[in-house]
Amino acid sequence: MIQVRKAAERGHFDHGWLDTNHTFSFGDYYDPAHMGFRSLRVINDDRVAPGQGFGMHGHRDMEIVTYVLDGALEHKDSMGNGSIIRAGQLQRMTAGTGVRHSEFNPSDTEWVHFYQIWLLPRRKGLKPSYEQLAVGEKDKRGRFGLVASPDGAAGSLTIHQDAYLYLASLSPGEGVAHEIDRGRAAWLQVLRGSANVLGHDLAAGDGVAVTDEKAVSVQATVPSEVLLFNLA
Repeated sequence: MIQVRKAAERGHFDHGWLDTNHTFSFGDYYDPAHMGFRSLRVINDDRVAPGQGFGMHGHRDMEIVTYVLDGALEHKDSMGNGSIIRAGQLQRMTAGTGVRHSEFNPSDTEWVHFYQIWLLPRRKGLKPSYEQLAVGEKDKRGRFGLVASPDGAAGSLTIHQDAYLYLASLSPGEGVAHEIDRGRAAWLQVLRGSANVLGHDLAAGDGVAVTDEKAVSVQATVPSEVLLFNLA
């Protein structure tokens, strides 16, 4: 079964300093038909103005993954971490028993564009933790490169959930496929460009839920980047 979630159908808010799109219900956007997909709870497509950001705030019992597409994001948290996440880099924060953090655009001139993703953890009460990963073009060029997994395989981020995240960067006409084991499902998000996914033409911001299929196949129509979730 294929269920397409078009970019224009997402919840959208323009706060001036923040332009945000919500694939699933989040904050002031509520749609009972789009509350998440399996353990995947949030996919927010955010653009933050220069010198602006999210002030210190708290989370509990959530796996939070951020992927920066353009610009840079300054991270600080109550665990003592402080870093700059640049384009092509990801961060994973396990909120667990409770953590506070801020995300800020340190540039004076450039907007930062990033995806923030929340997944439900395998259990509540985990110890808060943080890690960061740089993904080179060679790691995702023409293939699904693993960027997060339950056991941190192949140097990927460690997600405390039975979920695997992959990035693929594709040239026009280039295709890639990923097998889905019986009982599992996939969500594919188009981050840049446009691609055909299992016969459906998708553009940047579009997503698709894939259930009861043996594989996900993607063919780019222009230079594109996609994010794939393989979920229990």
